[in-house]
Amino acid sequence: MFDNKMHNRLRYSLLIAFIALCFTCNAKITITKTHCNFQHELALITGNSQVGWQMKSDRNSDWQSAYQIIVRERITNDTVYNSWKISSSRSQQIDLPTLKRNRYGYTWRVRVWDSYGEASAWSKPQDIRVVPDALDAKWIGAISKADAKLPEGRFANTEFKKDYFKKAWDNVDSLSSRSIIVKKEFKIKKHIIDAVVYVSGLGHYELEINGVKVGNSEFAPLWSEYSKTVYYNVYDVTQMLSTSQNEIAVLLGNGFFNVQRGDRYSKLQTSFGPPQVCLRLEVSYDDGTTQVLKSGETWKYCLSPITFNSIYGGESYDATLEDKMPWHNVKVVEGPIGKLVPQTAPPVKIMERYNVKEWHHIPSDSLVSAAKAMKRDAVHPSVIVADMGQNLAGFPEISVSGKRGQKIRMYVSERLTNQGVCDQRQTGRQHFYEYTLRGKGIDTWHPHFSYYGFRYIQIEGAVMQGEPNPSGLPVIYALNSCFVYNSAGEMGTFKCSNELFTRTHRLIERAERSNMQAVLSDCPHREKLGWLEQDHLNGPSLLLNYDMKTYIPKIIRDITDTQKANGMVPTTAPQYVSFGNLFDDSPEWSSTLIILPFMYYDQYGDSTLIVENFDSMRKYVDYLGTKAQDNILDFGLGDWYDYGPWTAGFSRNTPVALVATAHYIYDLQLMQRAAMMAGYADEAERYASLCASVTNSFNNRFYRPDSCSYTSGSQCANALPLFLGICGENKDSVLQTLINDIHKHGDRLTTGDVGNRYLIQALARNGQDELVCSMFNHDEAPGYGYQLKFGATTLTEQWDPRHGSSWNHFMMAQIDEWFYTSVAGIRQKENTHGMQHLDIRPQLVGNMTEVAASTETIYGEVRVHALKHPTGKVTINVTIPVGCDADVTSNGLTSHIESGEWKLEF
Repeated sequence: MFDNKMHNRLRYSLLIAFIALCFTCNAKITITKTHCNFQHELALITGNSQVGWQMKSDRNSDWQSAYQIIVRERITNDTVYNSWKISSSRSQQIDLPTLKRNRYGYTWRVRVWDSYGEASAWSKPQDIRVVPDALDAKWIGAISKADAKLPEGRFANTEFKKDYFKKAWDNVDSLSSRSIIVKKEFKIKKHIIDAVVYVSGLGHYELEINGVKVGNSEFAPLWSEYSKTVYYNVYDVTQMLSTSQNEIAVLLGNGFFNVQRGDRYSKLQTSFGPPQVCLRLEVSYDDGTTQVLKSGETWKYCLSPITFNSIYGGESYDATLEDKMPWHNVKVVEGPIGKLVPQTAPPVKIMERYNVKEWHHIPSDSLVSAAKAMKRDAVHPSVIVADMGQNLAGFPEISVSGKRGQKIRMYVSERLTNQGVCDQRQTGRQHFYEYTLRGKGIDTWHPHFSYYGFRYIQIEGAVMQGEPNPSGLPVIYALNSCFVYNSAGEMGTFKCSNELFTRTHRLIERAERSNMQAVLSDCPHREKLGWLEQDHLNGPSLLLNYDMKTYIPKIIRDITDTQKANGMVPTTAPQYVSFGNLFDDSPEWSSTLIILPFMYYDQYGDSTLIVENFDSMRKYVDYLGTKAQDNILDFGLGDWYDYGPWTAGFSRNTPVALVATAHYIYDLQLMQRAAMMAGYADEAERYASLCASVTNSFNNRFYRPDSCSYTSGSQCANALPLFLGICGENKDSVLQTLINDIHKHGDRLTTGDVGNRYLIQALARNGQDELVCSMFNHDEAPGYGYQLKFGATTLTEQWDPRHGSSWNHFMMAQIDEWFYTSVAGIRQKENTHGMQHLDIRPQLVGNMTEVAASTETIYGEVRVHALKHPTGKVTINVTIPVGCDADVTSNGLTSHIESGEWKLEF
């Protein structure tokens, strides 16, 4: 073992060696990425704005000594702000002066000076738009909510089969659920220098100008709690307008804004109104004048070729109706109750496409049984099934030719029946897509307003190109599955010499992506709802893998919008349906309101979500206080889906009261900090006192001195207090009891959806990474290896996929946090925030000899590549962004490094 002097000499030598190696006379610092209010492309602002930037340098240990920011008006290039040279190393959360709304918007850029006083080049300019307080345009559609006779309010799922409910919805005008197109023609005779459109189409829309789609979003705008918030989108359309005749058209669909059951699958039924749109187009000319086009009475509408669309049931499209439907005057409608605000979170897009991996033909003598298995009258004899090789969220896309009026039907699913056809029994049936051909050339089509979770595509009524076609069916030239998910940037990578762990990371990533939609959904088929517990239990994985800077604020807004007047936070947000008290109110789910903003703060160094939502957080914690009996909470779902020799569901290993009260304590611990950050010192004292009282009650109620464990001694029961740091002098004995129980179960877990994270982190934070590795380095259940052996391509809802109803959940993704923070060792130092001061200590445990991982912080990319040699020596290559520093530890030695690329040996 090295003594401290030898340790310091080693660290000093390493620093000198690598500074000398990396220094060149031509070294320079460059700005690689900028943001305004954490938006990287067009920044939409409504008030104050902050900017930030990332840098790289050719020289190790370089740093920013000064910066200069310039803000100019777009088009005119007039300077509205010049900071001049400011001596500072800060590169994040830099306040700009208040920008007033103007015609053209603004651009900003920055340059910096390095540690030697040399200036960088200017960054690329970023556009900023100060958006209007109101669009000052009318909501228009085909029918008003009142005329449609749509039932008011939201309904529990227990009401769906009751006579009064069915009768109320039977009286609804069918026009209220039809997809429509609204349009307006207009002329431009001057030279355009700027054109911007503000648009919200509900439930979802696709905007076209002169026959060309604007943007590349799917399911825009992001769905929300429509009674509180409605999002609109902003597009620069300067290059899309013609200096003559123009046409603007908006295709509208239902989404979650208007869920009507029809004759297909639906998890719920509720409506905020029929399809409708609000639009404002501002066109600026070179002569200084402006033209504004607003949605209103003079617009026209027609029924679209989409004859059915449901977020749950699928979509039908009749191409023979294109350009054939009569046009009518629009109706000015009530519009949604919620406030119109700009969507700053990333849009959902088609992000990937998968081709057919394998085809399956269904024998004719299996068609009757196949129809029975699908709960259908018949399956078309032409049926073929494509295995796309990847379970995902999205829809099929076909290129097809045939006769006018011929119809193709496509079913999708993540599993197959015994007969080889699509099995939707566990995920919601019937869900399908229909396409009626127009009969002119090759059509390429995919659904517009519906998606599903699937791996397999079942096609009826067509043949593939090159196949026998005696009946003259339509011919499919191409088939893809479109992977549709939120376009939040991918920021993390992980792989290691343990193939099982590397494949597990991809399993998790595909499941997370599948459920990154407008909300972090539980599954992309059966429910599509934003169940909240997974947001914080898998929060570190999400934050390390993806750019969540504008996505998480949207999630928190969903939660605060959904919060009840008494402070209760439902388990889903937005809450489009109630599943009853048991499933509506659970502390492990609702505590996301408090826990996730702190995870956001730790990752990005931004306390805005805590400070601005303090009142909502306080209301929730105080609500929990009204539910506590002698400081103990005894309600909720507890350690949902815990593991044992049973079909997973309600917690069996651990009392609900222990899990609920532990989260109450977790909330109170964080609320002490939140109150101080929000400037309420007296509240901080109140929460500190209450936390101490609840913790004392928790230990008195649940700790068992005779067994050195909590209540039943389950892994969840002991892991939670260890994670929370409330075991006091019993910590070591409780930890040993936990370890003994894991060994008793053959180094296997018994925790569930909630307990998994606390188990893994309680062990990792107490030096038990070898045990964590042993618990998951196998191909048995419970474990990720069993899912991989089974053939899963996304995380399944249960450890044994054969027992679960979904094969695409990400609620069991908690191991990914361990991959990054323990195996790769990428952490930040205690009591720091924003990933600026790092503590890197890779743990090559088990049979691992190598790990390579990266994640992008607000300062830039952090990379770690660690290699353990047969001699025991460890080589670590590390990349640290400019503006950051790190302690790198291995084999009991620590080296302090600053920015740059380093190769260290321990």
